[in-house]
Amino acid sequence: MTSKLLPITGWIKEYKSKNLKSDFVAGITLAAYGIPVSLAYATLAGLPPQFGIYGYLLGGLFYSFLGTSKQLAIGPTSAISLLIGTTIATMANGDVQRWSEIASLTALVFAGMAIIAYVLKLSGIINFISETVLLGFKAGAAITIGLTQLPKLFGVKGGGTNFLERVTILFHQIPHLNSTVFIFGIVAIIILIIGEKLAPGKPVAILIVVLSIVLVSSTSLQYSGFKTVGVIPTGLPEFRMPSILIRDVDGVLLLALASFLLSYIESVSAGRTLAQKNGYVIDPRQELLALGVANAAVAFGQGYPVAGGLSQSAVNDTAGAKSPLSLLFCSATIAVCLLFLTGYLQNLPTVILASIVLVAIRGLFDFKEMKYLYKRDKGEFCVAMIALVGVLIWGILAGVLLAAMFTLLLLLKAASKPNVAFLGRIPGTRLYTDLERHPDNERIENILIVRIESSIFYFNAEYIKEKIWAKIYNEPQSLKLIILDLNSSPRVDIAGARFLKNLFFDLSARNITLKIAEARSEVRDSLRAENLEFFMGRISRSVSVDDLVVQASQKENTT
Repeated sequence: MTSKLLPITGWIKEYKSKNLKSDFVAGITLAAYGIPVSLAYATLAGLPPQFGIYGYLLGGLFYSFLGTSKQLAIGPTSAISLLIGTTIATMANGDVQRWSEIASLTALVFAGMAIIAYVLKLSGIINFISETVLLGFKAGAAITIGLTQLPKLFGVKGGGTNFLERVTILFHQIPHLNSTVFIFGIVAIIILIIGEKLAPGKPVAILIVVLSIVLVSSTSLQYSGFKTVGVIPTGLPEFRMPSILIRDVDGVLLLALASFLLSYIESVSAGRTLAQKNGYVIDPRQELLALGVANAAVAFGQGYPVAGGLSQSAVNDTAGAKSPLSLLFCSATIAVCLLFLTGYLQNLPTVILASIVLVAIRGLFDFKEMKYLYKRDKGEFCVAMIALVGVLIWGILAGVLLAAMFTLLLLLKAASKPNVAFLGRIPGTRLYTDLERHPDNERIENILIVRIESSIFYFNAEYIKEKIWAKIYNEPQSLKLIILDLNSSPRVDIAGARFLKNLFFDLSARNITLKIAEARSEVRDSLRAENLEFFMGRISRSVSVDDLVVQASQKENTT
């Protein structure tokens, strides 16, 4: 039980000393990757740069004790950073201190939501946002993030609160482009992209950070209009409660919920990908607790919501991580940097941070998958486009909520109009399949066989009823028996059971018998609670469609 609640007690007992070097190198590499990335993401969130570093330091440290993924790296991500930055902008009213306090409060509320979801066993929430919706959302986030970083790349002020405003303002400012800053940023982007190709998993970004600091500090470039990060406080984060309360901030609950959904989906998706690659499985429910505690620690340490991102986790995996111990080494390395090396970062040009973000978000826009969706399923492509446009027009928070709501609507639509198949017998067998898909199947005289391919609930019972009666009215022969195959119906609620009961009486009035085949245990319980067995006779899982067809044929022959 202890190892399940606190996974570190399990893997540390089985830890092999030969993996120590691999985890140490992976931890150092991850820190070298994470420091410049976290600085960039913090500026994207509108926060002082050290807030991003605190997220990597504390998030990874606490996740390593509770997480079930061996390679997942925890820290700020581009989507959550943008979500925080664009949403808090309207809450903070330009007050930097209030901005940072709201960000930490959001992480704390996020933590509470994750822990409640863990207690209530709500790990299935990850399935409520489809991959298609997430594809569109990520693409919209990538475009939005790119627009926030392009002014830094061009060396202009930028501005605007939505997609159209940002594009318009940037277009008018392009004539004032700072060519030196622009060339500097383009070169950084080229080096980063080449580095990804030639040295995957290596901390190329830290090399660029070091070189840019040296160049701007020691050459005439410092007089060319470069904006720099500025002073980063030396020392470890101070632990304290956010000084602002939930009741003091309108909208923080929605922001925390959106951050929680994004973080959990991104973390579990990345965790599952790496677990499959390395031959183990993760526990989605335990990940709720791990993310909750990690974000609580970040909230107390003056950070903002963190998640397990695929890009940073891929760096950790490629660098050789064998266990969460790599996260402990990463946190220790970051702690050393905060204590002794922050003074060197104050001359880091912000255009370098913008370049790092622009390269990092390339993976968010999956053009190949978009193209595949367009060719494969126009409906799914439209769903992705709705999510994308929602993010661009209404912002990333509204886009997240729109994506979640649209996914639920799609699920409800699918559940409200389930497939109602009418079956025929496969020639020469005792098996029955859909006549529409297999027109060569044998039709059974005077018998209509119906398979309801979903649970029967209050919101789809009327649709099922309409489909069955429409078929009855169109049957050229006089029906004597209708067989309901409930093998594909996992559940039937009270309204569904009463619908079947009323169907039985309505059919009886027309001298048609209703029988049920292969009903599952929970379904049988629901039907018996409505006394259907009293009217219809025995309802059993072991009674097949063919059994009822044979019984009807024998009865017909005896009469």
